[in-house]
This record gives sequence, structure tokens and C-alpha cells, in this order.
Amino acid sequence: MAASIVPARYELRNGTPYSASYGDLYHSAGGGPAQAHHVFLAGNGLPGRWAHRERFVILETGFGMGLNFLVTWRAWKDDPLRCRRLHFVSIEKHPFMLDDLRALHRLYPELGAEASELHARWPLLVSGAHRLEFGDVVLTLFFGDVAQLRDLRLSADAIYLDGFAPAKNPDMWTHQVLRSVSRLAARDATLATWSVAGPVREALEETGFAFEKRAGFGTKREMLTARNTRRVDSQSVPERKAIVIGAGLAGAAVCERLCARGWEVELHERRDEPAQEASGNHAGTFHPIVTPDDSIFARLTRAATLYALRNWERLPAARYDQCGVLQLARTDKEMDAQRKAVAGLPADYAQFVEREEASRHAGVPIAASGLWFAQSGWIKPRSLVRAQLAACGERLHRRFGSPVEKLEEGATVILANSAEAPKLCPVPHLRLRRVRGQLTYVSAEALEPPRVVVLRGGMVLPPIDGVCVVGATYDLEDEDAAVREDSHAGNLERLRNILGVEVRGKAEGRVSFRAVAPDRLPVVGKIRDGVYGAFAYGSRGIIWSALAAEIIASELEGEPLPVEGKLADALAPRRFARRAESRGSRP
Repeated sequence: MAASIVPARYELRNGTPYSASYGDLYHSAGGGPAQAHHVFLAGNGLPGRWAHRERFVILETGFGMGLNFLVTWRAWKDDPLRCRRLHFVSIEKHPFMLDDLRALHRLYPELGAEASELHARWPLLVSGAHRLEFGDVVLTLFFGDVAQLRDLRLSADAIYLDGFAPAKNPDMWTHQVLRSVSRLAARDATLATWSVAGPVREALEETGFAFEKRAGFGTKREMLTARNTRRVDSQSVPERKAIVIGAGLAGAAVCERLCARGWEVELHERRDEPAQEASGNHAGTFHPIVTPDDSIFARLTRAATLYALRNWERLPAARYDQCGVLQLARTDKEMDAQRKAVAGLPADYAQFVEREEASRHAGVPIAASGLWFAQSGWIKPRSLVRAQLAACGERLHRRFGSPVEKLEEGATVILANSAEAPKLCPVPHLRLRRVRGQLTYVSAEALEPPRVVVLRGGMVLPPIDGVCVVGATYDLEDEDAAVREDSHAGNLERLRNILGVEVRGKAEGRVSFRAVAPDRLPVVGKIRDGVYGAFAYGSRGIIWSALAAEIIASELEGEPLPVEGKLADALAPRRFARRAESRGSRP
């Protein structure tokens, strides 16, 4: 399936890493770091070309062991004239498992500090984008085939054209790949590669690069450098000031991502405090979705969950627990789909477990088999919101009790106020629905509680401050804000279906409202010039919020997007108009 990754395997030939699968060395016998300096840094005029730049973007084909990245990162750290923010984007079909990466990097002790930081953040081997931040150095890894280059969104200032030799791995050097590389090249972008093969030179010329030969490295007599000759529009970054409307999960995440980039943000919230709507619930769960066909929804929830966990690591005040999540099958058909969905996935990401193993994870008897998400769990959303706002520091100007009736002309505005957002800036053809959700809070003493989150047509959380959260109702177009007994009864029925236990007595709970788009995906990105959306998160605001904020901040800054273009398009506000046009509908 699409999410499955086959890890790289290596052996050492005279001390140099070698791939038996491709019959080629990972770098010249003359030394990996030295080759990276000679071919890729010097071949692209680095570090000189990034001097005093606000941002510099490097695109690499073939991450391999990551030596080019580690050497570039070290050069950036050692350069007093370095750019403020360095983006390094790379694609790799066969990434190394962490233990192998550690073993390989011990061969290069001069890069030990950088390698250790990379190891600490090395992602799970699942397909798609993985954005790893090391201060002002940002590594965006795409695990997948090189053909995926055509779906990346970035503007590269320098290109490292790497990979096994064209004769050993021709797919890395095709005209189609070079066309994708050319499309991603910024104005005056440079390119360097150790290969001088005729087809590579021809492809470079045909895709708009003017190349020249230079002295090669080690036993390679020659190498190539090239410069983009196509006319490319440059993107200007707006003044780093923004207005964010809404101080829940969506708005707080946008504030944190913008302030981290040096923006001044004015936050408006109609309530007197942050996180007073759905973000004020006692706790909620976070976990991805898996499907046999690795659908757009599955890919998006994977990207969002993994990015959220990396984002939360920087927020010590956010209170969450990766206790694990069990998603129990409700039918034999669903059980079969679950088995197919996890085929080839790392067990640390998702695996199918039989009822006995599910019960061991939960610590209580479980009625069915299902999926086990070992790195998922629960979070107190209000703690996350407060931690994100606190991380903004003095760059954030809080305006609570401040409803916004009209957008300020000429300002950069991000609408993060759920169903109210389209009232301030309509999104053509969007039909939002408002959903009432009631949670039931059950005392941990009233049942034998699970020690993990358990889902089955509802959810039961383990005890958090003595309370198990059970729920939730999904009441479309129901405007009743009062806690109702019939909703509690429905939630307690869900509890029975999940754990097989009966809870009696007066229940406590909370009602909140969510906005949902027809396709159940959030609205994220540019609505019109100067206005961006971050809303319609439905019941998944916990996982959508951080990735959505990173997408918006990256769009505003002109940085590489943290997801594939197809996924960004699936979230974009303009998707509704595109669909209407394809159906021949009118506004």
C-alpha cells in the first residue's frame, strides 16, 4: 500500500557504505563529508550565496544517509553571515531505520553533534512529509518515490542532484524528474551534481538549466554545475504583521507558528478568555486514520498527527499523554478493512491486535479486536492553547472580549473562529454545518477505567484528574447549548458498547459546537488576498490545528509547504468552487 516504506539496507566496502540493492556506493571512497563540500556546497556557491538572506531553500534528490544535510547544517552554523532561516527539502524512497542511521553516522565523528540531533527527531518510516525543526534550520523529508517531486510546493535557491549512478538507478535521473526539479527552481537557482552523464546534461538543458563542467571529486574527473535560465516570478513576503480572529485550538496554533517566525500578531477573541468553545473540553483524543487505499483523509490525518506531536514537544506546559489508542472494530467487515489498512505499516504507528492483546493494552476486558495506535493518546486542549499563546511571548498582543464585526482593509487576517469565519469573509460554494457535541464526565470510581483511549462508535478516555471523558453526541443543526439527559444516555450507551459496563447516577458533562464542511476536512489556506482560513475542524481540531497553522505560516512566508501539494489542495478554501465549476454549478 502507499503508506508502506521499504527501509534501506547497507554493507561496508572498504569502510564505505554500499547498497547491494542498487550495486553502488553511497558516496565516493574519498569521503562522504568531503564530497558534500566539494560537489554540493561549493558547486552551488555555498555558503556565500546564502549570506545575509532572510531565507534560503535547498532541494535535494536522494537523502540517503543525510550526509549532505549534516554537512550543510554544520556549514550554516559555522558561517557568521548565514541566512536567518535555512530550509532543506529532500526526498527518499528507502530511508534508513534509526539504528542503522546511528551506526552509519559513527563513521563520521566530525558530524556527531548534528547527527545526534537528527537521530533524536528521526521520524517513523511512513510515507509522506516529515517536517523536523532544528531552530532556524528546517528539514522537510518526503518519504516516497522521486516521482513525488512533481507534487512538492517550494521555490529552491540551490539544488543537490544526488542519488545512485544513472546506470544503477535510472529513475532518479529521468527527463520527468529533471522537469519537476526545474519547476521547483527559483529565479537564479543553482544546481550541482557529481554526474556528467550525457542524458543528465541533455535533460538539464531541455528543462532550462545552463550547465558547465568543473573538476570532480576523488576519482571523478568532472562534475556539473548549472543555473536556472527560466524566468520565474519571485514572491514577496508581506509585512510580518497579522490579525488572528479566534483564540481556540485553531487560532492559538496560528499565533504560535507566526510568532515563531518573528511576526507581530494581534489576537482577537470575543470571549474573555482563550479556549472557551470546543477547545475548553476536559480532554480529547488524538490519533490518525488508516484506510486500505491510504486515502487523502488517511494521509492528511497521518501528516497532522505526526506534525502535532513534534510541535507539542516544544511546549512543556501542554498536558498530554501518548498512552495509546484502541479503535475497536464494530463488524467483521470493518475488522477485515482494518487488517488490510495496516499492512506494511510500522507497529509503532498502527497495528491490528486481537481482542486478548487489546485487553492487555487497555488493562480491562475489551469486547473486540481492532487497531492499536501506540503513539496516540489524549490531551487537555485548554493546556495546549495556553502553552501555544505563552510561547508567542511579547510578539502576541491579546485582545480578549473583542468581537470583530468587519475585516480591516489591507491587513493580513487569519480567520480561526469556526462557523463565524465565513460571515466575515465568504468562501464561495462552502456550506458549513454546525454540530452540537455533548460529552459526559464519568468519575473514575464509577467504573473500572481503561488505561488507554478506547474508541468504538464513541470514545472513553482513561482517568484524567479523576474523570473519564465519554462521548460524544453528533447533533447536526441543534442549537441547544444546555446539557441534556438524553445526550448523557446516548453517551452512556456508547460506554456500554465499548467496555460493556453500566454506569448509573447523575452525570456531569459539557456541550460545545463545531463547524463541519461537507467533506469533513478543515478549511485551511488563502480565501482571498490578505485573508486566510483556519476553521471547520469538526471533532479533529486537536490534530488539524498545528499542521494547518504551519501550512498557513509557510504560505505567508513563501516557504516550502510541509505537505504534498495534493494534500494542501484538499484543504484549500478554493476546493469548493473548483468542485462547483466541475459540476457546472453557479454561486
